[in-house]
Amino acid sequence: MIGRLNHVAIAVANMDDGLKVYRDGLGGVASEKVAQPEHGVSTVFIELPNTKIELLEPLGENSPITSFVERNPAGGIHHVCYEVEDIVAARDKLVAQGYRILGDGNPKIGAHGKPVLFLHPKDFLGTLTELEEA
Repeated sequence: MIGRLNHVAIAVANMDDGLKVYRDGLGGVASEKVAQPEHGVSTVFIELPNTKIELLEPLGENSPITSFVERNPAGGIHHVCYEVEDIVAARDKLVAQGYRILGDGNPKIGAHGKPVLFLHPKDFLGTLTELEEA
């Protein structure tokens, strides 16, 4: 079921700080900053030869990453994202095995315009895990 690593998401309090590290310091190629109001974040993707780094910045007062950034003011790994061929089949298999899907359990359209789901970190070794349909 699990496919390739799509991206590692790093939450930052300020996108400019993240860009200083990944674009300016490490020389990564950065996308434009895109507001994702339906998800409460702004994103920038750093392209790597084999995957991406997603920088997440809180957007708005009710951003779902605000508490994470408050606990980790210097930033930190927020989640990992793996590709799956069929997100509904993956969800159904995981639920049947007792794993928890966050939210209402239905895929939402993610930053890449593809269906995504988030899996409860307590079920995945303390790691918030995103699945994205390939």
